[in-house]
Amino acid sequence: MAKAGRLEEGDASKVPVPVGSNKGISVIDLILRLVGIAGTLGAAIAMGTNEQTLPFFTRFVSFNAQYDDFRSFRLFVVVNAIVCAYFVLTIPLSIVHIMRSAARGSRILLIILDTIMLALLTAGASAAASIVYLAHNGNSSTNWLPVCQQYGDFCQGASGSLIGSFGGIVVLILAILLGAMALSRQAKRVL
Repeated sequence: MAKAGRLEEGDASKVPVPVGSNKGISVIDLILRLVGIAGTLGAAIAMGTNEQTLPFFTRFVSFNAQYDDFRSFRLFVVVNAIVCAYFVLTIPLSIVHIMRSAARGSRILLIILDTIMLALLTAGASAAASIVYLAHNGNSSTNWLPVCQQYGDFCQGASGSLIGSFGGIVVLILAILLGAMALSRQAKRVL
């Protein structure tokens, strides 16, 4: 009852935060990084192996669609591989945060690097999403016809790989928010 009275009086910053409160945040951060590895690795593999061949009149003449025919898709694969490697490299740091929940400098570094990777992954996923949109819908003002009627499997593979990448974006946003929340709890503990 006394704690509730202090909170109502505006003394929320003086309420002691339990010592092990950042361990739960650090465990969630580790789980998010493992999910991010799965999402970005899956997206890179799905797009990197995406290919479809269509025969044209005879079996000797055919049209082939591959991910590396589009620079945006190449960027997408490279960026997802980079972010996946980043997630793998930051797992030991996340484990350190579980053991030492009072680490401040490494949390700040992780937030900065997470933000950089978020920008990189968002750029790669957005570039690929624009090409997938054009492949599905075309653009009548520039006479680009939709190609997904002919290359249905290729378009489905490209669309599916976007899900993993945008999942990685959500993971990075949550990791940044969790890191900021852990830092704010540490700041309250110091005051």
